[in-house]
Amino acid sequence: MARPSALGVALSALVLPAPRPALARAGRCTRVQHPKASPHPTRKPTMKRMLIVGLPFLLLTAASPATTPPNPVPAADDYLSQFVDPSVSARDDFFHYAVGKWLHAHPIPSNERSWGIAHVVQEETYHRILALNEAAAQNTAAAAGSNAQKIGDFWFAAMDTATIGKQGLAPLANELARIQAIKDRPSLLAEIARLQFMGVGAMCNLAVFQDEMNSERYALHLYQGGLGMPDRDYYFDSDDRAKMLRREYVAHVGRMFHLLGDDTTRAKAHAATVMSLETELAGASRKLEDLRDPRANYHSMAVDSLSTLAPSIAWKRFLEAGHFHDLARVIVGQPEFYQQVDKSLTKRPLSDWKTYLRWHLAHTYAAQAGGRFDAENFHFYGTILNGTPEQRPRWKRMLDQEENYLGDALGQLYVARYFSPRTKERYEKLTNDIFAAFHDRIRRLDWMSDATKERALKKLDAVDRKVGYPSHWRDYSNYAVNRGSFLGNCVRGNEWSSDFYIQKLYKPVDRTEWEMTPQTYNAYYNPSNNEIVLPAAAFILPGIPDSLVDDALVYAYAGGTTIGHEITHGFDDQGHQFDEHGNLENWWTAKDEQEFNQRVGRIVRQYDGYVAVDDLHVNGKATQGENIADLGGMLLGWDAFMKTDEYKKGQSIGGLTPGQRYFIGWALGWMNEIRPENLALRVKTDVHAPSFLRVIGPASNLTSFYQAYGVKPGDKMFRADSVRVSIW
Repeated sequence: MARPSALGVALSALVLPAPRPALARAGRCTRVQHPKASPHPTRKPTMKRMLIVGLPFLLLTAASPATTPPNPVPAADDYLSQFVDPSVSARDDFFHYAVGKWLHAHPIPSNERSWGIAHVVQEETYHRILALNEAAAQNTAAAAGSNAQKIGDFWFAAMDTATIGKQGLAPLANELARIQAIKDRPSLLAEIARLQFMGVGAMCNLAVFQDEMNSERYALHLYQGGLGMPDRDYYFDSDDRAKMLRREYVAHVGRMFHLLGDDTTRAKAHAATVMSLETELAGASRKLEDLRDPRANYHSMAVDSLSTLAPSIAWKRFLEAGHFHDLARVIVGQPEFYQQVDKSLTKRPLSDWKTYLRWHLAHTYAAQAGGRFDAENFHFYGTILNGTPEQRPRWKRMLDQEENYLGDALGQLYVARYFSPRTKERYEKLTNDIFAAFHDRIRRLDWMSDATKERALKKLDAVDRKVGYPSHWRDYSNYAVNRGSFLGNCVRGNEWSSDFYIQKLYKPVDRTEWEMTPQTYNAYYNPSNNEIVLPAAAFILPGIPDSLVDDALVYAYAGGTTIGHEITHGFDDQGHQFDEHGNLENWWTAKDEQEFNQRVGRIVRQYDGYVAVDDLHVNGKATQGENIADLGGMLLGWDAFMKTDEYKKGQSIGGLTPGQRYFIGWALGWMNEIRPENLALRVKTDVHAPSFLRVIGPASNLTSFYQAYGVKPGDKMFRADSVRVSIW
C-alpha cells in the first residue's frame, strides 16, 4: 500500500523524476503518496504507507442494532479529539468523520501536492535527519571515505546553490558529447547501455532482482520503459485533460531543448521527435492492470535467443556495455515491447535517437542541475501534472535526494538516536499478534480446502519478520562523494547503485538485506523472500509518545494498516501465486483457486464503482492487490485487538468505545488530502486507491464496523450482504 510520504522510496507513479538508482528493485508501499517510477511494476516489494502482496476474507453479516447510537464525540482532552469531526455522520462518511476536523484545519501547503499524517511524521523525521546532516557538514575532520565524510560532503554540496547554479549541466558535458558523437547503431546502443548504468531509463528498463521461478538466484529483468510521461495511457487517452497534458509535455520538452542550447525552431522540432518516438514505445507498452500478473510478465530467455525479439540489437555487446558480463539467460517482462524497440531502431534515423537521448539525460538530472533546468522540470511535473504551485524548501528536497544515495548511512545514525529497544520489543510483539490472528483466520475459512489451508499456513509460518532496522548495513566504501559537485555526486551515486545490483548476479541471494531504510515512513512485503519489512519510522504517531498510545490505536494504526496489510500481500492476487520459498508455484487446488478469484472479482467490482475525482473511477483491477491487503489488514488488526485487555474490558476512553477507537485509528493511518490534479494522475498510474477509499472501502465490508457505529440500511456506509467482500 502506499501512504503519503516524503522520505523513502516510493513506487507507484512518476511525479518529479529524479535519477532512479539504476537497476534497483522497487517495493510496493502503503504510505507512499508521491512515488517514483518503478522499473518493474509487475512485481516488487509491496509497501504500506513507495517496490509486495496480501489479502483477508471473512464471512460477514449485517448488524441490525435495535437502537442507533449517537454520533460518537471524543472528549476534548482525548488525543483523537483533534481529528474527529462530529458534524459528519460516521455512518455516512466515516473518513471525514474520523479525520475531517484535522484536514479542515490543515489545508495542503502551497509547496505540497498532498498533506496528511505521513507529512506530519515526516516533518519530525526531516528535522532529525537535518540535524544529523548539519553536524556532519561542519565536521571537516571526518576521516576520508567514512560515512560521516560522505554525509557531510553530500549535504554541503547539495546546499551549495551558488556552485550548482554555475555548473548547471556542465558535469554532464562529456556525456552530451558522447551522444552527439554517435555515428552508427552499435555506438547508439553502447551509449544507451551506458546511460542505463547512470540511472537514465532510456529505451527500456533494466532491473536486477530475484528470479520469480527460483528465488535462490538473481536475474536481470528487461522491462518496458523509456517514457517521459507517467504512464502509457497519457499518450493515447482522449479526454480533455490528457490532450492538454500532451500539449504541455511537448512544450516542456521543447523548453528543455532550448535550455540545452537549441534555437526555438530546432527545440520545437526536437520535442516533436521525442513525442513521436515515445508514442511508439507507449503503444507497445502494457496497461497498468496488465502488469499485475507475474506469470504473464515472465519470459525466461537465453541471451542468444533475444535476437528473435530484436535482431537489430547485438545483445551480448549491449549487455556488456552496461556492465553485464557472462550472462546466459535474462527474464523479459513484455516481449512485444522489445519487438517495437527493434522496429524503432530500424526505421528511425540516428538523429531521432540522439535527440531522444539528449532529452532523457537532461530530463533525468534536471532537478539536480538546479537553476532554470530545475525550475522548468518542476513547472511541468510539479505544477502542470500535479497541481503544486511551488517547490518545497530546498533542504527537504535534498534530504529526499540523500535518502536515495546514502540512506543506510543515515539510517545507522537515526536508529542509534531515535529507536529504543523497548519500542522495538512492543512492535515485535504486535507483529507476532497479527500473525497469530492470520493463522486463526486461515483455519476458520469455510471456502478453502484443508489441503490448501495447510500450504497457506506453511507459507505464513515461513514469513521472515523484519522490524525496526537491518542486522547489517550497506557498505558505501566505493561511492566517492565530495563537496565540489552535487550533480557529480548524484551521477556517481547512480553508478554505485547500478554496480551494487549488478554484482548481485554473481553472488548468492542475501535474504538479510533491506530495500528500505529505518527512517522511511513505509513498509513492504517481498514475495521472493517471503518477508515483511517494517522500518522504525513506520510506527510513529505524531504528537504523542508511544508509551501513551492505547492498544486500540496501536492495533489499528500499526497493526492493521501496516503489519496486517503487508502480511496479506503475501496472499493477494499476486502474492498467492508464490510459495513459502518465494517461487512462483501453484499450490492451490483448482476449486480453491476458482473460489478465490470469484471473491477477488467482488472487490474489483466494489472499487470500480468508486469515483476518485471528477468523473474518473478507480481502476479496481489495477488496485485489487492493495484493496485486498487493506481489507485483510483491517480484519487482522481487529482480530488481534479483540484479544487485548482494553477490548475485553470494553471501557470507553475519552467517550469512545474500544471498537470506535480502533476504526478511527485505522483512518488515522490514511489521513490525507490530495490535490485534484495529483489524484487524477494517481488514478491512472498508481496501484493504490485514494486514501479516503482505503478507509471507506474495507470498513463497509466489516460487521464489526457496523456494530461499532450502528450502521444500518439507508446509511451511505451500508453495503448489502450480497455485495460485501469476504476473502481471508
